[in-house]
Amino acid sequence: MFKLIVRRLFLGLITLLAVSVLVFLGTEILPGDVASAMLGQSATETNLAALREQMGLNLPPHERYFTWLGNVLMGDLGQSLANQIEVSRVIAPRFWNTINLALYATAVALPLSLILGLMCAAWPDGMFDRTVTVVTVFFISIPDFVIAILLIIIFAVELDWFSFVVKRPRWSDFFGTLGLTFLPMMTLVLSVLAHIIRMTRAAILDVLKSAYVEMALLKGASKWRIILLHAVPNSLGPIVNVVALNLGYLVSGVVIVEVIFTYPGLGRLMVDSVSFRDVPMIQAVTMIFCSFYIALNISADILAIFANPRLRYSK
Repeated sequence: MFKLIVRRLFLGLITLLAVSVLVFLGTEILPGDVASAMLGQSATETNLAALREQMGLNLPPHERYFTWLGNVLMGDLGQSLANQIEVSRVIAPRFWNTINLALYATAVALPLSLILGLMCAAWPDGMFDRTVTVVTVFFISIPDFVIAILLIIIFAVELDWFSFVVKRPRWSDFFGTLGLTFLPMMTLVLSVLAHIIRMTRAAILDVLKSAYVEMALLKGASKWRIILLHAVPNSLGPIVNVVALNLGYLVSGVVIVEVIFTYPGLGRLMVDSVSFRDVPMIQAVTMIFCSFYIALNISADILAIFANPRLRYSK
């Protein structure tokens, strides 16, 4: 068990290292020059050369990568090129805004999707199951920005129930902020709800076909007792994995949602940083997104190991 967990953590660190290389290369191949973008059209060759030397752009790419990686490991994310403020100071409030929105969406999506998935598995191919299937396929088929626009048209423009502009969420005013961020939350919920429902239904139905479930039915056990006490514990592996993937989306896939609702989170910060060619900010935000995604996948693997005793032993 300990070896399996250590192996997962080691593979996660290797993946994160590979991601850091890709992030650095991705910012290196962006068109244009950072120094030219900062100084504008009135820049002279002397000023450009001085700025490139100050920023270390005249060094070979591999030296700049190891310098940047070493600074990141020491907790130094550098300075923003747009406003000359430490990247960590700019990211901190945006980070908590994104995390709070993701937790809000998780608190609604996770119990709702698990309950609907269990109900679909309890009455497969019935009217309820078919209705949920049609609705989930519909939301899987359309992108999240279309969902956001539809919610804005219905609930903000036509009904005027909610605001579609979220400029400064104050999470100290908890209930007021829940109402203010309702539309972006619902956009995220509808984007991930279908995947968790379908996986929960499929995993539970697969377990219900087992021989020991048939034996429990022959002994007179009720359907809900079989589902809750036998099917759910034995189907946690795939359910946990799909939940982790969708939770990773709630943190790292909020870029479009934050831009549409002008929500001051990490996603919108990254879009603004790309517009201003703020390379240190782009690298920092991208690494945060990737780290969350990898951490959630490692957590899902470890939880699946705990849930399934067969994974704890080598074949």
